[in-house]
Amino acid sequence: MRAEFTRALRHRNYRLFFGGQLISLTGTWMQSVAESWLVYRLTGSSALLGVSAFASQIPVFLFATIGGTVADRADRHRILVATQTASMILPFVLAILTLTHHVRVWHVFVLAACLGVINAFDIPARQAFVMDMVGREDLVNAIALNSSMVNGARVVGPSIAGLLVAAVGEGWCFLLNAISYIAVIVGLLLMRVEQPVRPPRDRSAWDETIEGFRFVARTAPVRALLLLLGAVSFAGMPYAVLMPVFAESILHGGARTLGLLMGASGFGALCGALALASRTGLRGLGRWVALASASFGVTLILFSISRVFWLSALLLVPVGGSMMVEMASSNTLIQSMVPDALRGRVMAVYSMMFMGMAPFGALFAGSMASRIGAPKTVAIGGLICMAAAGVFTVRLPVLRGEARRLIVAQGLAGGNPPQEMTGPAAEVPLRD
Repeated sequence: MRAEFTRALRHRNYRLFFGGQLISLTGTWMQSVAESWLVYRLTGSSALLGVSAFASQIPVFLFATIGGTVADRADRHRILVATQTASMILPFVLAILTLTHHVRVWHVFVLAACLGVINAFDIPARQAFVMDMVGREDLVNAIALNSSMVNGARVVGPSIAGLLVAAVGEGWCFLLNAISYIAVIVGLLLMRVEQPVRPPRDRSAWDETIEGFRFVARTAPVRALLLLLGAVSFAGMPYAVLMPVFAESILHGGARTLGLLMGASGFGALCGALALASRTGLRGLGRWVALASASFGVTLILFSISRVFWLSALLLVPVGGSMMVEMASSNTLIQSMVPDALRGRVMAVYSMMFMGMAPFGALFAGSMASRIGAPKTVAIGGLICMAAAGVFTVRLPVLRGEARRLIVAQGLAGGNPPQEMTGPAAEVPLRD
């Protein structure tokens, strides 16, 4: 069982990637908590918390398609070395500004936007690079382990950040995050990467970018998964942006309370990711996506009602777990259906839906929270997530046949197609 759980780690390149990312992502989550607390401390505004998140994520929505095309045309390994190095510089700058007491809120917004531009190229390349490291056989396990890694860091990082911010201030969190990038850069440089053979390019980059959108638009299962992900990201994910408001104004705590709340959400997400990592196939993932989206909405509503710290922290465990299962299961299914030649561009659209819709949601939630309060804003987001999950559940039986055919075409289902993707429609040939 253990060998199945960690089978992607048998690949040397993935072990280097996993170790470096685990350290770096701990620093990233530390910065996320410290940065939101810094903005709230400087401004006291829930609306500006939304602006901060918008600044960091809107570049992904605007430029991820370009990043996806670059990931399909260029050396993904070199792209990642460049993006991770650039990402390291930005927290160094923010650390210096904060530690010297020269930081202003507009500095945070500008640096967040710069990181967003870098992420627009980093995320599609990183998602597609997983296949280059582990191949098709271990792709499902690698995606689940990636999610476990992200959320293991999400448990540790916010908790450390809460203690550090309370003890010595936000600047040290930014500095430690900058230093943490060294681990992932070293890991990338130590890899021995064989570049996959790519077909000759006889079309422009613009035509190839449009091709990625066309694949998503005409492929019903992929389109449905991405629309659900976008709805959940827009309506539900802003709960994290508003967490400083809950920590201080609703639960009457401080930076340590914020760190513990974010850590509870991260613990739930880690549990969800570990459950996915224990899976050996795609059977049932469609139902997992639907149930996780609905559970995310329900637990968000319950969290918005709570006024007791321990209950709020407890409710954030299923909030984090549900969101992680929905996101990682969608990622796994989409990667299982997409052809290798389109992987970077389709994962760019995935990035647009997951991270690109979040800034619009954060901006909307910040504005709403300043008018009707953070609890009501989060509750409304939970209701929208439940409605989106309901629509997806109704459509799921129609989507199963085409999803199965796509997975078989990519060689991942073999002779044992997933249960939720069988039925009469499975006998129909795959069409464009």
